[in-house]
Amino acid sequence: MPASPDIENIISQFNIQGSIAQIKVVDTGHINDTYHLQNADAMQPDYLLQRINHAIFKNVPGLMDNIRQVTEHLKAKLAPEQADTHTMTIVKLHDGSLFLKDHLGNYWRIFHFIKGTRSYDLVTTTQQAFEGGKAFGRFQSMLTDLNPDLLQDTIPDFHNMEHRLDQLEEALNNNLAGRAKGISAELEFINEHADEMCGILYLGNAGRLPWRITHNDTKFNNVLLDASDRAQCVIDLDTVMPGYVAYDFGDAIRTIINTAAEDEVDLSKIDLNILFFEDYTKGYFEKARSFLTDMEVQSLLLGVFMLPFIQAVRFITDYLNGDIYFKINHTEHNLQRARAQIQLIRKLEENKEDLRGIINSYR
Repeated sequence: MPASPDIENIISQFNIQGSIAQIKVVDTGHINDTYHLQNADAMQPDYLLQRINHAIFKNVPGLMDNIRQVTEHLKAKLAPEQADTHTMTIVKLHDGSLFLKDHLGNYWRIFHFIKGTRSYDLVTTTQQAFEGGKAFGRFQSMLTDLNPDLLQDTIPDFHNMEHRLDQLEEALNNNLAGRAKGISAELEFINEHADEMCGILYLGNAGRLPWRITHNDTKFNNVLLDASDRAQCVIDLDTVMPGYVAYDFGDAIRTIINTAAEDEVDLSKIDLNILFFEDYTKGYFEKARSFLTDMEVQSLLLGVFMLPFIQAVRFITDYLNGDIYFKINHTEHNLQRARAQIQLIRKLEENKEDLRGIINSYR
């Protein structure tokens, strides 16, 4: 998408240094619209401009204040030379605001673009898996002394398993897209596992798991690595909010352990990369071991099963509702995704004790 006068006007209201020579659309990401702003002055930073999807993130002021608090807290713990390269930096408007609301009701923000880094959609080496574990373990560790109650829920009940099951039941009863008859096997699997998958929620409600500040979207491409593939910065902080550490661990494992794509059609291709699991776990405990409670360690394996399960529930729910949340490539795409997640859970079940042993070996 070419730059428009509106985009240029939006940029002019932010406190950027130098001048913007080129504006490029960034195609990665499924939620926000992102532009890379290349600076004409090589001595000044590049920037990322984003239009925040306020249909999903309904409380933009709360979201941006969460990011402000978290990044300020992280910067205070980093060496001065790392403050702008090892965490995200918000660029404020000239009046000091964190975001701009334009005349059409769209919300815009700008971050520093961190040069010399790269991200990967897929883990291809054990070192990358190890560095991903370190990155998210360090992220959680550095935020243990920031009060979770200061942050707002950017998406309420995002990982609330009971809530997601209620949504599925409602979608099944409404059957808006007329698709309920073709998913009996998937629904049977979900019903058989539903109570077990609420385990983290039950432990939390019983006060046995501490409320932490968690990232809640720990797919591997939300870690920036340097030229040597060492973790440098955790990005995409829109879902940073109070939660349980097992959510982050489970979601990261969901995206690195699967040998096939999230929407793989051929279920026989879905298997587990145990080496990646082991190296991620090793890296995670290297940074998180000091603050984790015994019950949190025990909950990690629950997270490994719960996160693909909750994704399967969400995919089926969206399929029943007519594909109103997730972007799809064809009418069966969400069902295909759900079936792939269910197959991943079956593979995890086959290797459950081996996975438990790896976690216990690094705790």
